[in-house]
Amino acid sequence: MRAIWKGHIRFSLVTIPVRIYNAIETSETIRFNQLHKEDNGPIGYEKKCKKCNEVVKNEDIVKGYKYEPDQYVIIENEDFDKVKLKSTKIIEIEGFVNASEVPHTLFNTPYFAGPDGEVAEKAYTLLCQTLKKSGKMGIGRVVLRDRENVMLMTAQENGIMLYRLRYPKEVRNIQDVPMLNGMVANPEELKLAQTLVDSMTTSFDKIELQDRYKGALRDMILAKIDGQEVVTVVEEEKPVVDIMTALKESIDQAKDEKKPMKKATGKKKDAAVAKPSKAKKQKIA
Repeated sequence: MRAIWKGHIRFSLVTIPVRIYNAIETSETIRFNQLHKEDNGPIGYEKKCKKCNEVVKNEDIVKGYKYEPDQYVIIENEDFDKVKLKSTKIIEIEGFVNASEVPHTLFNTPYFAGPDGEVAEKAYTLLCQTLKKSGKMGIGRVVLRDRENVMLMTAQENGIMLYRLRYPKEVRNIQDVPMLNGMVANPEELKLAQTLVDSMTTSFDKIELQDRYKGALRDMILAKIDGQEVVTVVEEEKPVVDIMTALKESIDQAKDEKKPMKKATGKKKDAAVAKPSKAKKQKIA
């Protein structure tokens, strides 16, 4: 696993050398190439200057900040190095909060933080176990990819996870969603719905977390490579019923699914073996 950032976590007067790693595995992503329809040639892109219409190489491209129409200030790589924010090299924990205080909409990309060298292990382990025992999450800041990010720090197993947080201004207001008119639910329907939720309650580790679309997509690709016909099963549309009937039927269905399966005794199989089948034999042409 290759680190994307190297620096320190500062916990008051304690400084812990750490490395940050991406927590997301991207190699499993199915990617497609764009091809020319006529001859299946891969499509490429050229970077052209809109002023002189010439194709420009990467080494001839610089970054510019537009401050007026057609007016840019050029920013060189050395200029970025002059931005001396402390968070470019140190994640300073500014405070600890309860996880329930952080809205889920603010959670963004997850990262792993690991100790940078054997010397860091002791302090790293102390912080990790303190987070776990207290149930708190630390909040700090770090500059990643030319942007300062607020990071949420929490313990996971014997390691430390970091979550890049969105800024509250980046998240839209849920009240802007159309048709949220503050309607009050019918008490009887609400009671049935709660019963349905109770009957469907399970533990998170029992929920299958698998990208079934990706699996089906891979099967379709392999079938096409093998020259097989791709057959699609159309799901049957269920008839529309009133909400009370739907809730009651859903509760019955949930209860049936939770019933333990009967243990096979083998008696039926033994009986079947003892008594020959009375089914008529069919002639084979």
